Amino acid sequence: MDKRLETYETKMQKTMQNLMEEFNSVRAGRANPHILDKIMVDYYGTPTPLQSVANVSVPEPRMIQIAPWEASLVKEIEKAINMAEIGINPTNDGKVIRLVFPELTEERRKDLAKDVKKYGENAKVAVRNIRRDAMDAFKKLKKTEDISEDEIKDLEDDAQKLTDRFVKEIDEAVEKKSKEIMTV
Repeated sequence: MDKRLETYETKMQKTMQNLMEEFNSVRAGRANPHILDKIMVDYYGTPTPLQSVANVSVPEPRMIQIAPWEASLVKEIEKAINMAEIGINPTNDGKVIRLVFPELTEERRKDLAKDVKKYGENAKVAVRNIRRDAMDAFKKLKKTEDISEDEIKDLEDDAQKLTDRFVKEIDEAVEKKSKEIMTV
């Protein structure tokens, strides 16, 4: 692959990674500890990722268990989870916090599938914007460097192929995640 395309491919890969992270935060009826990835706990005045102050496990398919390293953190962790608005109320027994995931209703599954499609569309828009930036950069090359029309055309074709590949990957990821959500 042409060196001039590598930066754009890297940007498209980052877009794909962001999409997968968004998908991890979508609740699909099963306990997925990744919904806690962005939760920060006030640890002696410092915002700290939840995974850094507690052990997160999935003892049952629809339950996440959070065991803080220090018992004094139970209230802080509970507060952080409530503020994150993940749609599940934590319960605790003084030592361990549990998040029990209710069965998703058909309507809620459809809403989540719509959200997944929206994330996919946003990712496709981002990929297309990266392609547009690449095309603009190649047009500028024509003016500044000694480069032939054919080389510019080849670069533009390669950028389009790259875009098509990532759009296809996004569509497949959306399809897979939607199927996962709709499976009872």
